[in-house]
Amino acid sequence: MASSHSVTYGMSQRSDRPDFYIRDQSERPALMQPHRHDYFQIQLNFGGDTVQHIGGAIRPFVSKTIAFIQPHRLHFIPHPPDGRFRVINVSAPFLLRNTTTDTLDLDDIPLAEAPELALFRFQEYLDFVMSAEDFAEITLLVDNMHECDRQREFGDELRLRGYLLQLLGLVCHRFAAPLSEMAAQHAEKRGQQAALHRTLRYIRRQIADPQLDLTTAAAATFISPNYLTHLLRKTIGKTFSELVFERRMRLARARLVSSTDSIGDIARQCGYTDDAYFSRRFRQAHGMPPGKFRQSASVK
Repeated sequence: MASSHSVTYGMSQRSDRPDFYIRDQSERPALMQPHRHDYFQIQLNFGGDTVQHIGGAIRPFVSKTIAFIQPHRLHFIPHPPDGRFRVINVSAPFLLRNTTTDTLDLDDIPLAEAPELALFRFQEYLDFVMSAEDFAEITLLVDNMHECDRQREFGDELRLRGYLLQLLGLVCHRFAAPLSEMAAQHAEKRGQQAALHRTLRYIRRQIADPQLDLTTAAAATFISPNYLTHLLRKTIGKTFSELVFERRMRLARARLVSSTDSIGDIARQCGYTDDAYFSRRFRQAHGMPPGKFRQSASVK
């Protein structure tokens, strides 16, 4: 699903209101390519079996299934032409009234403080397929949301939050056991580690590509560039550019010591098309040009 051209949407781009918006397939066409958004999204399948691509996972998305998409997560659902669905877009302040945490740090919020995050946090590991009885109850809640959102008179924002929390509470209650198990195993941390490992693996494979950049690496890692930047700073204390430079200099040192390749060949193996620029960057990192580094290493 990775795409270097995937877009991150804000509420204003895909919603009629800045805090809460609900629609069905007749009101706005679904996005049929990988994308991200900076708000929460819930999708409900009322008919038309398909799959959902979320992060690095592909999950079934059959009738009576609900999908919970967290901000900055690369995803898309290829709805069939005759599919029937509803989409709910929710801003972070609307859903999380008791926290001012940035959406980039959602995985750091304890579920004891914000249990409504559980469904979004563990969507890559669980399929929220509802029973006919439960889905009928949820359908009633969604119908009420749709009607309430169209009117939007005084007090309707509270009603919308009430319906939304009832929906989240019902699904959390039905999936309490697997959600509790995921929480106990700190599955969200595994997700962060997996994203970090995918990034490092991608850098290793593409280190010789002069076009290696944050955007392409984020797409390969199934997260947004902003989130990847945040993840790298939080986990290893470096920016993407710093990490790539460090890995290129490490490779350059190894090739200078262990091979007889020319400086120009080593530069290209490390992703530099300009020999002079490579030498200048190497000198900045090591205090000497690559040729002298090779000589000093051979003396030792």
